[in-house]
Amino acid sequence: MSETIPNRRDFLAGRALRDEIVAVGQAAGDAIFETADEPRREPTSGATVRLATSAMATDFAVILNEALSDDPRQPLRWASEALDVVHLLEDQMSVYRPHTELSQLNRVAASRPVQVEERLFELLRVARDISLETDGCFDPTSGQLIALWRQCRKEVRLPTEAELAERLALVGMRHVETVDGSMTFARAGVELNLGSIGKGYALDRAAEILNEHKLTEWLLQGGHSSVIARGGHNGLPGWPVGLRNPLLPQRRLGTILLRDQALATSGTAVQHFRFEGKRYGHIIDPRTGWPTDTMLSVTVLAPTAAEADALSTAFFVGGVELAERYCSNHRSVSALLIPPPTGGQRLEPINIGVPHDVLFWNDE
Repeated sequence: MSETIPNRRDFLAGRALRDEIVAVGQAAGDAIFETADEPRREPTSGATVRLATSAMATDFAVILNEALSDDPRQPLRWASEALDVVHLLEDQMSVYRPHTELSQLNRVAASRPVQVEERLFELLRVARDISLETDGCFDPTSGQLIALWRQCRKEVRLPTEAELAERLALVGMRHVETVDGSMTFARAGVELNLGSIGKGYALDRAAEILNEHKLTEWLLQGGHSSVIARGGHNGLPGWPVGLRNPLLPQRRLGTILLRDQALATSGTAVQHFRFEGKRYGHIIDPRTGWPTDTMLSVTVLAPTAAEADALSTAFFVGGVELAERYCSNHRSVSALLIPPPTGGQRLEPINIGVPHDVLFWNDE
């Protein structure tokens, strides 16, 4: 991948196309790799074209096979259109911008019912259902807890029991009532935060644009943790997507061949802080208010990126038992969970339903 990402105007004018035909080995963050052709080794990658933008505090990208069409600019226009959707959704869902629809909902819904845009309302209902089915291990009302821990990191301290109790009293989808496209909060201080599902949802909505234009082979990436793929790549029946080693984030652990499916990974290797010699990750258990450390990383495959996003967080919090129960009830969902090693540095991933023919482990 070229280190400088051309802007979209350059792409649509065709000036950057040559420089952006690159080896797919770096196309999806750390996600795609070149290997030999021996059986059961990571699939060989080929050339791609990548169009990217920054949104939601990360990079979003559309990755296409090199052989686009007779006029390569047309698919790039569609890719640009898909990325524009991400910016529109950020301006609807961000809780860090006071004018967004979600921010306004959080300000008003405790005092009166608030009508919510249809697609956002449906997303919030999906988030509610996942929260209920995961026993609250994923909870879109946990934004107050996240804000508390962010404040504590800045102040280099831990929250007090009183602070945690105050915030926990505001957590739980029981505080949110949905009726005929409107929402009401049961008490002041309740807030919805879509940080653990919004990025995946944005990928799903961007994918709709590519599907509407009948593009059949592509990969959409949101940061280093969320992807959704359609069709194949380089003669393969899918796109090779790499798994980071949670103990050594600069190395990969293996590769999943992803096709017509989404994948999301949750982990705390990058985002964490230390206090008095103890490490605290950024993934908070909404039931206790404390960071959870029972897993190193969790990867989920699901039909939509929103589901994969939310469930990777839920399984990270709830662990193997929750993941096994959920996947047994939802056959379209599978997961790889990596607990801390019991001795030494050797990792022992737990595979819950990921087909072995799409999974390639690194020899290490």
